[in-house]
Amino acid sequence: MTLRLTWVQPEDLVAHELRQAHEDGRAPHTLEFQWLSHGGHPAPPASGASLTPAPHLRPLAERLLADLAALPSPLAPREPGGLGAIVAACPDWPRTPPSGPCPADDRLRGALHAAWLGRAAGCLLGKPVEKLPLAGIRALARAAGNWPLVGWFTARGVPAELTATYPWNRRSAPTSLAENIDGMPEDDDLNYPLLNLLLLRRYGPDFTTADVARLWLDELPAGRTFTAERVAYRNLLDGIEPPLTAVVRNPFREWIGAQIRADVHGWTHPGDPGAAAAQAYRDASLTHTANGLYGALFAAAVTATAATGTADVHQCLAAGLTVVPPGSRLAQAVRLGIDTARRHQDFDTVADRLHDALGAYHWVHAVPNAALVAAALTHADGDFSRSICSAVSGGWDTDSNGATAGSVAGLLAGHPDRIPARWTDPLKNRLATSVGGFDGIGFDALATLTLQEVRPV
Repeated sequence: MTLRLTWVQPEDLVAHELRQAHEDGRAPHTLEFQWLSHGGHPAPPASGASLTPAPHLRPLAERLLADLAALPSPLAPREPGGLGAIVAACPDWPRTPPSGPCPADDRLRGALHAAWLGRAAGCLLGKPVEKLPLAGIRALARAAGNWPLVGWFTARGVPAELTATYPWNRRSAPTSLAENIDGMPEDDDLNYPLLNLLLLRRYGPDFTTADVARLWLDELPAGRTFTAERVAYRNLLDGIEPPLTAVVRNPFREWIGAQIRADVHGWTHPGDPGAAAAQAYRDASLTHTANGLYGALFAAAVTATAATGTADVHQCLAAGLTVVPPGSRLAQAVRLGIDTARRHQDFDTVADRLHDALGAYHWVHAVPNAALVAAALTHADGDFSRSICSAVSGGWDTDSNGATAGSVAGLLAGHPDRIPARWTDPLKNRLATSVGGFDGIGFDALATLTLQEVRPV
């Protein structure tokens, strides 16, 4: 086998689906025994595929995936899927406010500029340590005299034996360590906001999930997709239409991918978190279900509230919880993150408590990462640097969490000049991307384009 396409081969998906089944209460013990007794591998802790290809297991894998899909989840009543059912499950779902003028263009343009910069800076901070365990992140930063985390990661002064134990992210380190940052490199945490900006410009705010699919097929290279997004892309090419794209052989449907796409929906609905969440739902349902959906709705509502310029971070997080079914695992995890951050002055202790409680989830799952972002934002109390440093220093999906925290904290800062220059200067107002028409664009230009899509409230 000379080419191995990860995230989509049935024999690589079964173990991930077994993990998902345990998490949502489907008790797949008999099917799991069949898989393991035939030589199937357990779910890899970091990657999408096992170390050793196993194409001989594909017929068994296809059968087990079908059998797993037929098992009902006992959590379904408190983790509904359709938007109407989600709204019905949320007693405090926010109503659309009376129509009025948009926030002042100059103020909002500055806030959107800061949000784009914050998203980029937080993402870039987390890129070199993505996939590393919490102990590795702490050890690398301590070795460089950068713990608690206050600036970019660096390889300067870090012993070679430590980087042999905890290697920097292979793809990201050449462009994301302090000594080599030169503008914002490409990352899916920025590609998807660009795509959603393009989505609004091409199809308008009443876009459908099918429009999202069309846009992806037109503009998103398949090789730039991962986890649930790659599965949904494959499903589209197989002729499977939304929303089935999110569920057919997709064990990553509750991971973080939809959440990292949601900011634009919030940025363009300042003061209307319910409408922002509903728009995020139409995007997210292409690829995700249940807690994977809720992560997107939560992020959209938080950023919509932050974009008003009148709410503090705690009010923003509270608004985010109003669009998540309160009995869901994600809502419970977010509340845990907020409560833990309020109880402990030291953020290392906060992160340790969250890892103790939620560490059984995969590091890209929406549930632990939403808890960590909520904890980081709560603990930082609106401070930009502390927001992104806490989100990244807590581990799990470091670049995605840094990006979401940076977006919210940038909106709260309200203007690029209120973000410390050590975070924005290295970006050089330049974003690299494979999304057509955007490569090399400046964050100031992105703010102007985003402002054009803002909906009045």
